[in-house]
This record gives sequence, C-alpha cells and structure tokens, in this order.
Amino acid sequence: MPSFRITRTVRHSAQQMYDLVADIERYPEFLPLCESLRVLRRQPGPDATEICVAEMAVGYKAIHERFTTRVTLDPTGRRIVAEYIDGPFRHLENRWSFEEAEGGACAVNFFITYEFKSRTLGLLMGTMFDRAFRKFTDAFEARANRVYGAA
Repeated sequence: MPSFRITRTVRHSAQQMYDLVADIERYPEFLPLCESLRVLRRQPGPDATEICVAEMAVGYKAIHERFTTRVTLDPTGRRIVAEYIDGPFRHLENRWSFEEAEGGACAVNFFITYEFKSRTLGLLMGTMFDRAFRKFTDAFEARANRVYGAA
C-alpha cells in the first residue's frame, strides 16, 4: 500500500499551521489536484475535537474522482486525522501534527497511506497522486507565507 511521510520545519507557529490545515474549505484555492471541497456535516467530537464529513473532488487531465472522508480536528493536541468513508479508494488515511520548534517555528508532520479499489485507476493515478502528496507540504507552506507573511 503506497504511503508517504514527511516532517518539515516551517517559520510559522504550530497554531498558525494547525489553523491553516484545519481550514479545509480553502483547499481548492491552493492544494494540488483539489478541484472542490464541500463540508457535508460538522459536529462536536469527544475531548474538544470537531468531526467533519467532507467530500473532495480531485482531478488530473481527463480523470476526475470524488471521495468522502471523516476529518477529526483536534485543536488542543494540534492534530488532524482524515479517514476514508467512500469513493475510489480501498483505503485512505492521512494525519497531520504540529509541534512548536525553536524560534517560533513549527515542525509539521504529515503522513498519508492509500490504496485504490481499482487496479487500473491505481495505475493511472498512482504516480500522479504520489507526486501530488509530495507537494502538499510545499503547498501548505506557500499558503502560510501568503496568509501570515513570509518569515
């Protein structure tokens, strides 16, 4: 099953980076492959978390897919977990965590694992998804620089 993990230090605070990644409705403005994102439901979760069910449309050239995830936003622990509900995947999970670093910076931890239901779709989109996931942290850092100013 393909997976990707990265830890990257950025020059913005852990709270700023958590807030930026938690603002899922803005993803279509800057995230690679994301054509649209619609929050279907929001509700309080346990221990001051918030649970969102969101539908994301992704596309590349002639291929377009939609999938639904359950996103757990944990502002106290500065963690975000997205778990697959429905769509073209057999499995999809991604996790973010944000830790304070020296000088007001933040260590951003990103992990994703996924598997397509269809072998054909996996072959068509797998390499492109892998490339896009590797650019996610770049996209979020660039967005943080636009929103909070380049440090």
